[in-house]
Amino acid sequence: MVRRLIRALTAVLLGNAIYFLVLTPRLPDAWQHRPFAIDRGLTLDFLVCLLLYAVLGLIFRRRAA
Repeated sequence: MVRRLIRALTAVLLGNAIYFLVLTPRLPDAWQHRPFAIDRGLTLDFLVCLLLYAVLGLIFRRRAA
């Protein structure tokens, strides 16, 4: 359970860093997240975090084997 929590926290922190520091300056206005709104930017941020969560799961699975 602790491993999943660490994996999720790492995915969210890295995913948000990638989205806000790398992707946001290059995105058109329609794809940038606005605070307190459910928009395309929030969806893209969620997908980046979800992808990182899956990648970290593969990495942790291979290390445990």
